[in-house]
Amino acid sequence: MPLEGLPFPTRPALPPPARRRRRWPWLLVGVLVLVGLALLGWNALTGPTGVRAIVTIPKGASARRVAQILEEKGLVRSKTAFLLLVRASGATARLKSGTFRLEGRGTPAVIRQLETARPVTVRLTFPEGWRARDYARRLSARGFDGEAFLKLAMHPPKDLKPPYDEGPTLEGYLFPDTYVFPVDATAKELIRVMLERFDREITPERTRVLSVLGLSVHAWVTLASLVQAEAGTKEEMPWIAGVFLNRLEIGMPLQSDPTVAYALDKDLPELDRYRGDFAADSPYNTYKHAGLPPGPINNPGAAALDAVLHARRLSPAGKPYLYFFHAKGQLYLNETFKGHLRDLNRYRYAR
Repeated sequence: MPLEGLPFPTRPALPPPARRRRRWPWLLVGVLVLVGLALLGWNALTGPTGVRAIVTIPKGASARRVAQILEEKGLVRSKTAFLLLVRASGATARLKSGTFRLEGRGTPAVIRQLETARPVTVRLTFPEGWRARDYARRLSARGFDGEAFLKLAMHPPKDLKPPYDEGPTLEGYLFPDTYVFPVDATAKELIRVMLERFDREITPERTRVLSVLGLSVHAWVTLASLVQAEAGTKEEMPWIAGVFLNRLEIGMPLQSDPTVAYALDKDLPELDRYRGDFAADSPYNTYKHAGLPPGPINNPGAAALDAVLHARRLSPAGKPYLYFFHAKGQLYLNETFKGHLRDLNRYRYAR
């Protein structure tokens, strides 16, 4: 039977396919939210604290110990975050020790500060002619351990004494100058800096002059300390040095009042002849003992050291000066004791 003309069954029309929901925008939003929350959390752990503080990082401190110190000072929010950043950046070996003034501008900024910051320092000046005890007082007033400094200066261990120091103390070798010290410097570190500064005074030229004079470095510094204590001005120093050198040459006692004051740990105006101060039995008392005292009685400056090397020893008549005194701001020199007494009566005791 022919198929033409026969109706074929038709399929029912299917409903249009439902549109698939696009989920990726929501996933993106979720990821962004999580990232934002993570960033907020990280910022909460590493962001600025607004704290400013002076911090001491001990020598050899581990990164963990540094992190703890910074967190305790309020300079970082999280010691764990600090450790993660330090290790991730490879900055562990670059963290400095010392005392620093830091600002909590965020953990990355604090790390940079610890890599580049300069230690907090104190500027101190020690005048010529001061004793070790005077240095100690000034150091204590500025927050250093003055007591430990004085103990080391007066009873130095072998590893601290310079080879040319033949005396019992470091007096004389704590060179008077202006120094800049880290605030956490120890007493031994302070002394080493001063001794190194003194070393610069021993030049080849000065060494040659000392050889001609027949003086050791220790004798030179000891004599310079007496000149420093006796002189009213720099101009007087070579003349006073000349008197002392002349006395040493003939074996005459130096009879220097400041040596007695040093022996008794007094200041010069405190000396009392009538109470027997000048009879004090001390090797530093140059009234009782001829020659130089065992060591310097103060820390002389460059002018006093130079004065010994370029002493003025002779009068216009070519005779050695052996006596001097001060009166009314003037230095009087004499070759004889008779002339010395005459001028004392004329210029010091005359009314």
